[in-house]
Amino acid sequence: MLLRSLVALETLEGIVLCSSVPQLVREYEGFADRWAGAELLVLGPGVSTGIAIRYDDPREVGPDRIANAVAARERHGSPSVVVDFGTSTNFDVVSAAGDFAGGVLAPGIEVSMDALFARTARLPRVPFVAPDRVISQTTVQALQSGLVYGFAGQVDAIVDRIREELSAPDAPVVATGGLAELIAPHSRTITAVDQELTLHGLRLVWARNR
Repeated sequence: MLLRSLVALETLEGIVLCSSVPQLVREYEGFADRWAGAELLVLGPGVSTGIAIRYDDPREVGPDRIANAVAARERHGSPSVVVDFGTSTNFDVVSAAGDFAGGVLAPGIEVSMDALFARTARLPRVPFVAPDRVISQTTVQALQSGLVYGFAGQVDAIVDRIREELSAPDAPVVATGGLAELIAPHSRTITAVDQELTLHGLRLVWARNR
């Protein structure tokens, strides 16, 4: 019902999916066959992406990371870095040669804050917004300051090292994911926010396999 409210299913030529949850893949296979009557392409091993995966075991790389790298190369050039603020904070690196060069995985913002609230009974849950100043005089604003400036600092520190290893001090850094808009203004290394980056990567993979 949700998808019918977004798109006329009978107009679909196909569906392209990236998911790290096998049960969801099976559900979408059934949906594509029964309700959409459309071809389903699942981004994973064996699917042509047009980008070399420089990883010891390419099967370990999440398909969303591959989609991000494909889109970053197309939309922002090579080398470049994607910072994806999801369940984990993923740093995906596209080398100067246009390859997926690997990256960094760190705990996500919401996961980290949930762990803090769960383990500290007296700390309240706070809205994810930037405080007016770093030094705070209330518990809520102190938590917000740690959230925003702490994760912005993490991004900058990791990106500095990535750029150094790439020998590319001016490599663009593209933020995407749910909380990208919150962190990006407080980071000195993020150069663009592209909220549709993963979707563009999936579109490019679909087009290549057509």
